[in-house]
Amino acid sequence: MRSTPSRAGVALAGVAALALSACGEAPDEESNDAAAGGENSDYTACVVSDEGGWNDQSFNQSAHEGLMAAVEDFDVDHAEAESSSESDFVPNVDSMVQQGCDITFGVGYLLADAINDAALENEDLTFGLIDEWLPDEPENAKSLVFNTSEAAYLAGYLAAAMSETGTVGTWGGLQIPSVTVFMDGFADGVERYNADNDDDVELVGWDKDAQDGSFAGSFDDQNAGRTLTEQLLAQDADIIMPVAGNAGIGGAAAIEQDGEALMIWVDSDGYESTDYGSIILTSVLKEISQAVYDTIEEGVNGEFSSEPYIGDLENDGVGLAPFHDYEDEVPEEVKEKLEQLREEIISGETPVESENAP
Repeated sequence: MRSTPSRAGVALAGVAALALSACGEAPDEESNDAAAGGENSDYTACVVSDEGGWNDQSFNQSAHEGLMAAVEDFDVDHAEAESSSESDFVPNVDSMVQQGCDITFGVGYLLADAINDAALENEDLTFGLIDEWLPDEPENAKSLVFNTSEAAYLAGYLAAAMSETGTVGTWGGLQIPSVTVFMDGFADGVERYNADNDDDVELVGWDKDAQDGSFAGSFDDQNAGRTLTEQLLAQDADIIMPVAGNAGIGGAAAIEQDGEALMIWVDSDGYESTDYGSIILTSVLKEISQAVYDTIEEGVNGEFSSEPYIGDLENDGVGLAPFHDYEDEVPEEVKEKLEQLREEIISGETPVESENAP
């Protein structure tokens, strides 16, 4: 069993170049329906979650934190709607429109049609879609997407380097591009490690060439997440990356019970956002909070643009979180290699190719 060092006094310098730095500091989480009016109280920013909800410890939560940071910094009003099923999407978006939201964000692939249609029907308002392209590219709507294959490539290399069994794994919530783009990059990172080190670390849970693998069928079914993770553990995977929002918490519980495996979280820094920091090697980050914050700032300043935002390694829209408790366990040569790979990806020397990338 791996020993888990104390969180106190952990050195983070080894991954400083890999970690993202956000410009806006998110306030404590709240569940308010409206913010107190301020100097920009004639501007209202709103957000609709997918069925994972605000406490998914992943992309919905990140979007909400970005909204609340903007509310605090810009003194704007806000409204929010938490979806519990797909049937809530259209009514929730419509509710934001009826409240006169100047901008309404939909979180995730599943909100694409609801946000797209609302934008086409309400040309005097603006909209944002997080993690997916808008089908009709309305002039009053912005797609906020992330090329997470680049950061996941680094995570795959790290996982292969740190595996003690020679097997690592990944699984997803739904088989959609914003999920499988992580899995593609992870697979390529494992392959790069094998090529560089004449090794044969195996990846279970995803076949990039066949675009086939293990999926929970949702982003909130923790039981399914636990079952899929147990299946990968049974195949000797000792480092597993769920790409599944709140369903990944079920996987974390299985890994914790296993006692020897580790997890790589996604979207947010799972060490900070979940209760499973002691088993999290790192996280593949999407800077959703900052993208939401920046888009609201554009709107407040009258500078909203429908030009898509694409987060990648070069603009710090994606990256690796610190290693936290495992800072001292990741060899210096691996840290140096990860920084080298990061620079190669940014320069184009090492292309990361995925048919699911934005």
